[in-house]
Amino acid sequence: MADNSSNLTVNPRSGFCKSNSVFYSKRKPIPLPQTDFLDVTTFILSRPHHGKTAFIDAATGRQLSFKDLWRAVDSVSMCLHDMGIRKGQVILLLSPNSIFFPIVCLSVMWLGAIITTTNPLNTPREIAKQIADSKPSLAFTTPELVSKLTESSSSLPIVLIDDEIGTSIKTKAKIVSTLSEMVKREPRESRVRERVNQNDTATLLYSSGTTGESKGVVSSHKNLIAMVQTIVERFRLNEGSHKFVCTVPMFHIYGLAAFATGILASGSTIIVLSKFEMGEMLSTIEKYQATYLPLVPPILVAMINGADQIWAKYDLSSLQSVLSGGAPLSKEVIEGFSNKYPGVTILQGYGLTESTGIGASTDTLEESRRYGTAGLLSPNTEAKIVDPESGKALPVNQTGELWLRAPSVMKGYFSNAEATSSAIDSEGWLRTGDLCYIDDDGFIFVVDRLKELIKYKGYQVPPAELEALLLAHPEISDAAVIPFPDKNVGQFPMAYVVAPYKRIRRVAFIAAIPKNPSGKILRKDLIKLATSKL
Repeated sequence: MADNSSNLTVNPRSGFCKSNSVFYSKRKPIPLPQTDFLDVTTFILSRPHHGKTAFIDAATGRQLSFKDLWRAVDSVSMCLHDMGIRKGQVILLLSPNSIFFPIVCLSVMWLGAIITTTNPLNTPREIAKQIADSKPSLAFTTPELVSKLTESSSSLPIVLIDDEIGTSIKTKAKIVSTLSEMVKREPRESRVRERVNQNDTATLLYSSGTTGESKGVVSSHKNLIAMVQTIVERFRLNEGSHKFVCTVPMFHIYGLAAFATGILASGSTIIVLSKFEMGEMLSTIEKYQATYLPLVPPILVAMINGADQIWAKYDLSSLQSVLSGGAPLSKEVIEGFSNKYPGVTILQGYGLTESTGIGASTDTLEESRRYGTAGLLSPNTEAKIVDPESGKALPVNQTGELWLRAPSVMKGYFSNAEATSSAIDSEGWLRTGDLCYIDDDGFIFVVDRLKELIKYKGYQVPPAELEALLLAHPEISDAAVIPFPDKNVGQFPMAYVVAPYKRIRRVAFIAAIPKNPSGKILRKDLIKLATSKL
């Protein structure tokens, strides 16, 4: 969208336009396909590259070539069609990271059906809530997680991601097929495929958004195609073959945008860890000569702290870049990593589920050394810094709420017009809920959060959920939960409890919870109280 600035006077240094108070991306605009009828799977499949191996399972060494991948996607989508799955229907995917996760996502989206993912660590109650909201027609899950689905919904048809293990499931589960059976089916040459519009819904990922309640984020094929292009261009992946280690969860927008879609478009190889374990990650880098390592800040900190032992045990000479997301890195962390791992470039990214991933990034070590920054706006992206009180758009170096507008911004929240209208205005601006400023060189700095969410290891923890849990205890009369800063995990939940001694991670006892006249908890007052003693 930044190319709309061509007829405006835009400051080339900051990207700011005085006439409309909009910041335009300084990155080179990325071309996007103009055809109306195009799904993200076809778009990825149609991009030319010289890649051979698409996925490697780090634990077993099993490999999927690009040829195998696309044949499997063809077969699975055909089987889903034969089962009666049609455009617009929702398919639930409950699984840890695996080389099969992208096959399911790409197959579902190729049909024009909608993929909704859920965290394997979620409780049956949380999964049941998502099922009740999204109303899936079918679910994919692993043998280990079947019981969570049967507790959540006894009637939901299930396809087992079995990897040909032949596991017998002794439950009430309504298992209608297995992924291995579907992949073995020979794709038919001629079959009717419904036309998918770029504006049709592709994914339904659940996010806490700018409030504490989880809502379904509706992203279109156009949103995902824009993100695929951003990822490929950002890492200049067309310039050679690369190997990425997948350490982040694929059910999350970070993992889904990068590892189930974006990186595949370049022909790069993705080495999948089913769960994060430091030793396995490091031995995987050494074994497969990985070049890119996407991670979250706590892993980066652990690599700095254990650098001497790591270098003594592992050969990481192939590593070119680490890609950090979730929170901006401090000067100490950036310089500490650069000193311990010379030659490895730190890149950072800022994004939300609602922006389908990257909204800003640092693409070189020099940019990352603008300490504390979330980076420059992504290509085709515009921003405003808006005063939360007056609604006025602010210029350079003034703090307000960051608003984003881009081809990757979500369609809205699922079946929630009120939440959608409060998040996206009539001109397509997404209110991020982050208090930021943009400096003279166009770099975004996140100062604070308007949204009351705790970021623990990159995950969103709504304080209201923990407060409700605490208040369910008969001996607790009132409680408030705030984010407490921690260099290893970013933030962790700290509770103020009006009660006899009951511990979470950290507890402070207080005579009364500060609230405004309408009864809303004044968390900022509690945060000041907590951090004043640091």
